[in-house]
Amino acid sequence: MAVSAADVMAELRSVADPEKAAIFARYHKAERPYLGIAYPAIDRIATTTARRLKPAKALALADDLWASDVFEARILAARICQRPVLKDRLADVWAMIVRWKEVFDSWAIADAVAKAGARCLRDNPARLDDLEAWTFHRNMWVRRAALVFTLDWAKQGHDPGRILGWLAEFVDDRDWFIQKAIGWWLRELSKHDPERVRAFLTRHGAGLISVARTEATKYLH
Repeated sequence: MAVSAADVMAELRSVADPEKAAIFARYHKAERPYLGIAYPAIDRIATTTARRLKPAKALALADDLWASDVFEARILAARICQRPVLKDRLADVWAMIVRWKEVFDSWAIADAVAKAGARCLRDNPARLDDLEAWTFHRNMWVRRAALVFTLDWAKQGHDPGRILGWLAEFVDDRDWFIQKAIGWWLRELSKHDPERVRAFLTRHGAGLISVARTEATKYLH
C-alpha cells in the first residue's frame, strides 16, 4: 500500500494539540504552521511509516513532508532520514540535506536534521569539504549547523583539528547561537581532550562571549 505525504499529514493532524501548537509557535518563533505534537509521537510515526516504504519512496516522502513547511512534518522528514531503510542511500540523503539547509531558520529544525547529517558525514568524511563551505554561508543557521553536524569530531577517535580551525574562524561571529555552538563543541571535546580545549581557550578565549566560555569550561577543572 502506497503512503503519500497527504496520508502522513492526516496522521499528524489526528494527534495535533492546538493549545500546544500555540505554545510551540511562541517558543520557536519561526513563522510556520505548528501542530503541537511531542517528539516521541513524531518518532513513532517515523518508525511505522519508514517500515512500510522502499528507499526511493522514503526519500520522496521525506522531501514532500519537508516542503509542507509544517514544523512537525519537517521534524518527521528528518527522522525518516535516520531510519534503516535509507542506510544504503546516504548519498541521496546528503544531497537532500544540502538542499534543505538553504531554508534553515531555527535551531530546532536544523538540529532535527543534524543526526541524519552526522550519519552521512560518518559514512563519508569527505563530505566535510561540502560542510566547510557552510561556514561562510549568509544564513547564520547554516553556519551554526556546520558545528552541530560535526559534533562526532569532538568525540574520542576523531581528529578535531579541522573543526577547531572552523571554530577559530567563528570567534569573531557575535551571534549568540554561534557562540553557544562553539562552547558546546569545546565542551564535548573537553570530556576526553581537556588540554586541546585549554590550548584553544588560551589562544582565542578572550574573543568569545560569556556563553561560549561557560559552556567550554563546564567540565574543565
